[in-house]
Amino acid sequence: MIVERPDWDGLNERADGLIDELRSVVKPHLFVISGPSGVGKDTLIEKLRLRFPEFRFAVTATTRERRGGEIHGVHYYFLSQQEFQQSREAGEFLETAEVYGKGYWYGVPKGPIRDALRSGRHVIVKVDVQGARTIRELAPPAILIFVAPPGMDELSERLYRRKTDDPVILMQRMRTASRELEAAQEFDYVVFNESDQPERAAELISAIVEAELARINQPEIVL
Repeated sequence: MIVERPDWDGLNERADGLIDELRSVVKPHLFVISGPSGVGKDTLIEKLRLRFPEFRFAVTATTRERRGGEIHGVHYYFLSQQEFQQSREAGEFLETAEVYGKGYWYGVPKGPIRDALRSGRHVIVKVDVQGARTIRELAPPAILIFVAPPGMDELSERLYRRKTDDPVILMQRMRTASRELEAAQEFDYVVFNESDQPERAAELISAIVEAELARINQPEIVL
């Protein structure tokens, strides 16, 4: 017996339209990576760059000195105190903070993030915990990911191995880290960056990103 092929062209056309609608619901996302100093945020950002080359990775501006291997415009925008304060007064930063009593300032330039979101690109930004709070206030739909250390002994050892701070500043960083751990409850996700396993932490963050991009009824980010 010969079975004729059903005339499902009309049905398929309608279904294809629904599929196109589902694809179009993906809106630009703002992902915030935060956590204590020394937890390994920079290493994770480098790994995420390889996993999501189409994303825009926000570059933080700072007035601190450049460390070995750091590239202006890639790892940070290295600005003078005068340049930074002029931009701050002009309202060009999403958030700013002065840290650790040395007069160093950090800030996330607002313009590149806004431009990326308007062009349909997803954005990943790395900030400290206070910066994450500020972004949550300005853009509630932002996805906040807290990177936690495996333990305080490990965190103190990582900070010590940097050999970039004197003992007083190191102690300040550890006190701040302890307070910041209390703020983890304010975030949407927590990822532990276990000792010598940054690839695993990057995989977990990538899974969070992919899950959020697949969410139905996605909110719009407005800055």
